[in-house]
Amino acid sequence: MEKRQSIEVGGVKHKNPIPSASRRGPFLATGAISGTDPKTGEVPADLDRQCTLMFDNVRRVLAAAGGSPDDILKMTVWMADRSRREVLNRHWVAMFPDPHSRPARHTMAARDLAPPMEIQCEFLAVLGEP
Repeated sequence: MEKRQSIEVGGVKHKNPIPSASRRGPFLATGAISGTDPKTGEVPADLDRQCTLMFDNVRRVLAAAGGSPDDILKMTVWMADRSRREVLNRHWVAMFPDPHSRPARHTMAARDLAPPMEIQCEFLAVLGEP
């Protein structure tokens, strides 16, 4: 089996020595992906805008690894306030419009998101050959 490969994506970079994602064979796993604006490095105060940016960042990581949203098998989402899942769900359905072909998702409450951050995710994808 091929060696693990770090995937680096500008604007989705971690402050710690952690890549945006890691790929080995067809498997792609990410660290935390937030709604940070990749151009400014800032997190907007609005949850809807954070969701837009978070899903844009997910797409950017997938593209850098040679994949697409169709390759996501499972996504885990952390929210500061789970009662606001309707905002997340609007973006979720936009990214995964086919109800018969959506990844699994687990949404959990997060107590350690630094304001103004309200949401972040990670995912596991199974990609085709590089």
